[in-house]
Parts: sequence; C-alpha cells; structure tokens
Amino acid sequence: MLSALLFCFVIGLVVGMPLLFMLIASSIIPGLIEPSFIGNIQYVIRSIIGGGDNTAILAMPCFILSGVIMSRGGISKKIFDVFAYLIGKLPGGMPCTVVLTCLFYGAISGSGVATCAAVGSMTIPVLLNLGYKKRFVGALVASASGLAIIIPPSIPFILYGTATGTSIGDLFIAGIIPGVLMGICLMGYAVIYSIVKGEDRERIDEVVSELRQKPFWQIVKEGFWALLTPVILLGGIYSGIVTPTEVACVSVVYSLVVSLFIYRTIRLKDLVDTLVETSRSLAPLALMIAVAVAFGRVLTLLQVPTQLAGFMMDNFSSKVSILLIINVVLLLIGMVMDTGPALLIFAPMLLPLTTALGIDPVHLGIIMTVNMAIGFISPPFGMTLFVASPMVNEKPLALGATAVPFIAADLVALTLITFIPWFSLALLG
Repeated sequence: MLSALLFCFVIGLVVGMPLLFMLIASSIIPGLIEPSFIGNIQYVIRSIIGGGDNTAILAMPCFILSGVIMSRGGISKKIFDVFAYLIGKLPGGMPCTVVLTCLFYGAISGSGVATCAAVGSMTIPVLLNLGYKKRFVGALVASASGLAIIIPPSIPFILYGTATGTSIGDLFIAGIIPGVLMGICLMGYAVIYSIVKGEDRERIDEVVSELRQKPFWQIVKEGFWALLTPVILLGGIYSGIVTPTEVACVSVVYSLVVSLFIYRTIRLKDLVDTLVETSRSLAPLALMIAVAVAFGRVLTLLQVPTQLAGFMMDNFSSKVSILLIINVVLLLIGMVMDTGPALLIFAPMLLPLTTALGIDPVHLGIIMTVNMAIGFISPPFGMTLFVASPMVNEKPLALGATAVPFIAADLVALTLITFIPWFSLALLG
C-alpha cells in the first residue's frame, strides 16, 4: 500500500498534476487496494472535513486580510522612508533599507509573496533610479521577502502548528531572532556588494538629502503607526493578553483603523475588492490544508514517520549528520514545492525523528520554515523570483543566478539556527 501511495505521488509530481488532486489520489489509493485498511475513502473524507475544523486556522484569513489592507494602504513606503532617512547615506544603506522594509512589512503580511509584491513595487523603481543593476535589485527584493515567513506573524508557522500541534504563539515568538539573524546576513552581503561594485553616491546623497529636508520626527510620525504594528501583535502574544487567533483579529481592526482613518489611503468602497482578493488567496490554501491533514493521517496509519525515523537512525550515526540530511532534503523540497503544502506534508513525518533526537518541535518548525524561505529564491520554482522578475524585466532564472550570494548568506544563517538552538528558543525562556 505504501509503495502504491508513493508511486502515485511521484507520478503526479512528474506529470505536473495539481498538488491538491495528487494528494487526494495518493490518500485514497491504499484504501482502494486494501478495502479492510482503516484509512479507506470514508476515513479520508472525514479527515478532510476534520482538517478544516481547527480554531488555529482562523488566524490565517485574518492575517491575510490585514496584509492586503496594509498593502493597499501604501504602508511599505512609510516604513522605507524611516529607514532610508536613518541609514540611506551609509555604504549599502539603500539596499539595507529594502531588507529592513521587508523585515518590518513581513511582520504585517506574514506572506513572502505579498511582501515581495508590496515592497518590490515601491522600492524597485527607487533603487533602479539610484543606479543599481536590475538583476541585483530584483534578487535583493526576492531574497529579503523570504524574511516575511520567519518574522511573526507568519502564515507558515500557523500551518506548521496546525500540522504538528505545536504552540503557534511559541512559534511566533521563536521566529523573531532567526528572522533578524537572516536579515543581518542579507544586509551583510548587500553592503559587500555595494562596496565592491560601487554606488552612485551623488545620486543617493541627493535623494536622501531631499528626504531629510523634513524633520526626523515628521518622518517617524508618518511611519509610526506602521512600525507599531509588530509591537502590538507580538506584545499581545508575548504578554499573554491575546492568543494568536485573537491577535489576528486585532491585526485586521488595527490595519483598518490605520488605513481608513489615520493615513486615509483606502476608502470604505475599496474594502469589497480587498475581501475578494483575500478570499482568492485563502480559498485554495484552506482546501489544501484540509487535504494535507488527511494525507498526513494516512501516512501515519501506514507508519511512514516511524519507518523514516528508523531508516535515518540506522543509517546515520550522529545528530549532526541527521540534521544536515534533513536540511538538504528540505532545501530540495523548497525548490519544487510551495511552502504551505511542504510544511503540512513533511512536518508530521519529521517530528517523530527529531523528537527522538531531542530536538524541540518549535526549533524544528523554525528550521523547516527557514529552509522554505530559502526555497523562495531557489530555481526552478522560487515563488518570489517569479513575482520580482516582471518588475525588473528579467527572467526568473536570471534573478535566481544573481541571488546565489543571497542564498549563501541565508545558508550561513540556517547553519547557525540549526546547530545553535538558542537562536530559536532564547525568547521562550
């Protein structure tokens, strides 16, 4: 039965079958082959229905909605101006400003693709006008957008928590230091690139000087409500005042108040289109979650996680070697599969193995999500490469080649996060 399931899954990948149908087909194959198998069609259907009946999933549409509202409200421009004012004149200051903007905007949207679209549409024309090369700019935005799924509130953390039963609040808090670490590594390469390749300092100084004609307090005032968003969300979770699901509702109310009444960048009539866009983003993802839960339960009945753990323990002698293999596998998965399905399918499979090794489930969630973030800029199917490529009029593979140093910077961060659990667990006490 297991071989038939794997055969169906691999064939589906090879022929390009939609992942949703591939998971459904793979889930029901064992029950069709062996009618007495407990994971029959009726079981799969019940599991799909049960997979969508989860309170934690309610946080996802709220975070998506608040991200869309903030995106339409032009929040990324206000965040960018604050950091450009502060560090724009430093070597590599403007590329670093893009990274910091993605870091803070990610704390609003929770989505790498949404961050790439919102921040890229605003920052790419600015950097091109300052003389930076198109491929570098596109690769920079695509790479920095991956920070959005590490910095809370992260939609992949919600998916991982749903799939494994891990506390989503703990995942949110644990993602802060790894997200900052990855941002520092990306900014490090951006500075090196800017120094080696050179910058048009005259043009940069002119743009920053024009921005600095305004008093700093005015720039901060304009960006204050945007910068305050992650403080409110994380502060609510960290203090225990609200749960992750409740803070998602808070984020919607806050984004509406800021965009409608403070910045006045959207109007009430725009909310209909905002809800439509949110629904289009949510519907396929919500269905995928339900189906992936059913698929995971069938794998559990077939004892796949136990067999995988046994195979790894029998063939690799040390915890270090097993973690290295896990990272290599996850990086390859991230190149060909979207983040959500990858986490929902593979997290329940890896959890028993890593638990046996003494790895905290929260730490595993950070490791997996960081790998998926690197997958965003890894050819052939790096999602943010496809989002950024039309903005700079370059092919995704060309951006992927230019992004190799950024991938290397991310791998440095991944290595530290993997083998030094402190980065993931320090804030959890």
